[in-house]
Amino acid sequence: MRFASLRRSAVVAATAVLSMTSARLAPAQNPVPPPSQPAAPAAQPPADQPGVCARPDSIVVRGLKRVTEASALGDLGLAPSTELNAVQLQGAIRRLYGSGQFEDVRVACEPAPSGQRATLAFYVKERPVLDAVSVSGVKVISEGGVRDKIDVLIGSPLDPAKVARAVERIDSSYQAKGFYLARIKPESTLTTDGHIRLNFHIDEGRRLAISGVRINGNTRLSDKEVVTAMKTKPEGFWWWRKGSFDDEKYAGDLSERIPTLYAQHGFIDFTVVKDTLVIDRERGKAFIDLTVSEGPQYKVGTFEVVDNHRFPTEDLQRYYPFNGEGPTLTQRAMGLLKGGAKNEKGVFDRSQWESATEKVQTAYRNEGYIYAQIQPVVQRTVGPDSQPVVNLRWQIDERQPAIVNRVDIAGNDYTSDECIRRQLVILPGAVFNQDRLLRSWQSIGNLGFFETPLPFPDTHTVNDNGDIDVTFRVKEKRTGSINFGASMGGAGVGVGGFIGLDQPNLFGLCKRGSLNWNFGRFINDFNLTYSDPAILKSRVSGSITAYRSESRYNIQGFGQNTRTGASTRVGLPVPGSYFSTLGITYGAEATSFRDVQSGAFVGQCTANCFRSDLGLDFTHDTRIDLPFPSAGGMQSLTADFVGGPLGGTVSYQRYTADFRAYTPLFEFGGGVPGAQSKKVLLGLSMKAGAVFGDPGPFFQYQSFALGGVQFGQPLRGYPEFSITPRGFDPRADNFNAFSGRAAFGNAYFTMTAELGLRLNSQLYVDAFYDAGNNYDRPRDFNPTRLFRGAGIGGSIVTPLGPLGLDWAYGFDRLSLDPITGKLRPDPKWQLHFKLGQLF
Repeated sequence: MRFASLRRSAVVAATAVLSMTSARLAPAQNPVPPPSQPAAPAAQPPADQPGVCARPDSIVVRGLKRVTEASALGDLGLAPSTELNAVQLQGAIRRLYGSGQFEDVRVACEPAPSGQRATLAFYVKERPVLDAVSVSGVKVISEGGVRDKIDVLIGSPLDPAKVARAVERIDSSYQAKGFYLARIKPESTLTTDGHIRLNFHIDEGRRLAISGVRINGNTRLSDKEVVTAMKTKPEGFWWWRKGSFDDEKYAGDLSERIPTLYAQHGFIDFTVVKDTLVIDRERGKAFIDLTVSEGPQYKVGTFEVVDNHRFPTEDLQRYYPFNGEGPTLTQRAMGLLKGGAKNEKGVFDRSQWESATEKVQTAYRNEGYIYAQIQPVVQRTVGPDSQPVVNLRWQIDERQPAIVNRVDIAGNDYTSDECIRRQLVILPGAVFNQDRLLRSWQSIGNLGFFETPLPFPDTHTVNDNGDIDVTFRVKEKRTGSINFGASMGGAGVGVGGFIGLDQPNLFGLCKRGSLNWNFGRFINDFNLTYSDPAILKSRVSGSITAYRSESRYNIQGFGQNTRTGASTRVGLPVPGSYFSTLGITYGAEATSFRDVQSGAFVGQCTANCFRSDLGLDFTHDTRIDLPFPSAGGMQSLTADFVGGPLGGTVSYQRYTADFRAYTPLFEFGGGVPGAQSKKVLLGLSMKAGAVFGDPGPFFQYQSFALGGVQFGQPLRGYPEFSITPRGFDPRADNFNAFSGRAAFGNAYFTMTAELGLRLNSQLYVDAFYDAGNNYDRPRDFNPTRLFRGAGIGGSIVTPLGPLGLDWAYGFDRLSLDPITGKLRPDPKWQLHFKLGQLF
């Protein structure tokens, strides 16, 4: 505003200096003084002498320090000894201001003493040159983000208009973040050489809080339902309900979320008529006042599919969402989480209609029709009883299917192409299939050899027929680890340590080799494993393992167990099922027990205790995002036949089953390039096992121990070995099975439900509910008698392997009354530490 007022005053002064008289300008009687010095009194010309200021003999610019006079005169554009008028003079003044060099311009006519000649003088005040720009007081927005809004050039004259625009742009940025109370103050400091330094001092204040939301014009949906759909919510009693205002979220509420909510209930003509944000700057509060027009509620009328040739109409009608079928499991789970009003039968839901259209599009893409266009037509009309209805139609333009021309791998420097291509289910020469493309992308990510998230595969057309090339891009990350360490303990513990070598991508061929050795006075575990996922470049996999393990757990009456053995497994593909594997395993093991104190052999197995084991297993695994799966499932069945014609000192059969399923509920985040989205998921799992016969001295690992997370079958909220076939053992702890052989059952059953948050490929947190029991014999199985536990946990993948903590509440724990000697209910919390395994 100051800049504009100075310019107007200069124009007025120019008009005052020159007044038209017979097309000539007369000399001013009282010329306007320059800003820094008084003007000399002008001589008065004779009364009959025409005005000499209309045709000045010379033109000068006074007050210049930095700008040259030639440059200033050039900007003026006036020539001496030529007749001037007010319009020309005003234009000259504007050109001086327009050069950006001056903050004040005054003009005066200076007649000579004779009164026959005159000088036209322009008195100027130069703008100071900007030396530096700084920003202070920023917290919410980065200093760089604020500097991007400041459009002033260092080393140039400071323009007040640009400073004002910078203040407005910074203020707009803070308002977009919800900081309507921010104050931006430009502070200037003059230097000794007359230059200027500029600092934008920002008092951010606090974020504007929404005190309330009022909806006007809504009759079918309540204010609460509308506000629930919004991300902009009023502040509440609890600390997490701050009610912070964000301009982008508010805009999304008005343009997307509220209209989508109404469209889900059949109000597809809904509009937001007016929105008002009433701000109380003194209190830092705001009130949102919305006026809406709901429009009529539409019900579903007729439905048809036209111009479809690849799929019969009956097949496409299966995707139609308004056929009276109930919601899916995912829809039911989301309904429980989000709540909200339920639609009456026959009401049109635009979200379901759009989702069904996308499923039809996917069905065509999976058959190679990637160029097919599915046009969802919604025709508004009036049905019986003047009820507004929509007649629905899928208008299909199938076009030609696409063939996969090439599949390329890019970015793999160490891992071989062959290793990666084994994960592909989309192959050159085949009809393009979107599901196969997605599954191939997920399988490459499951290898764990590349940085995640992987870029989605590139596809591009290569010829006029619409055939495409597919390119998978990866970025190698470091795999494998070498770990070693040593410790010295007191009280007879002695020296201990560990050595670990692990390479899951040996030679870049996806082969795995690992060696682990933990040693000490009470532990001496050695394990050597080698596995090949493609023996001789076939789909047959194989592995071999050798081990020797001295258990750190003490079993009452037996002591600590030592096992020495080896096993080999061959995995065979299942015809017609890419994600299924049939495995054949042979293993041999010898075992013995030693007393913890004396170190002598005890129990029934001091020598010649040997088992020979032939195993069969079937696994169908469609999980994605390993090691923390977010979708898919895994089903595994195992049968082990020990002894009999295989030889050995024991004979029995052992069967286990493991079923897991995961479904994503919703996904958020990941908008920044390179960032992984966060996924909320629901997981269900069930495990069961049974032993028929007597495993003899091999019971410790062939029968089932229940409780804890480390030794046997996990059941959180309870100590290791505490769930026995005879109930809860209050004496058990994480290192001792006080019930001895009786702590191990020949059958077990557990199940888990979890609500998880997958933050990325290395970090996972969840809330869980466990239930299970241990049984003496398989025929004792009773799913109505289960021990229950619930809690929260987290897992992280480190170079040392998976680590995790679970804090669980055991509902059915007991304790021994020291007075009566009887068991009494004693539910409590238990902290579990997981190392080397994930649930």
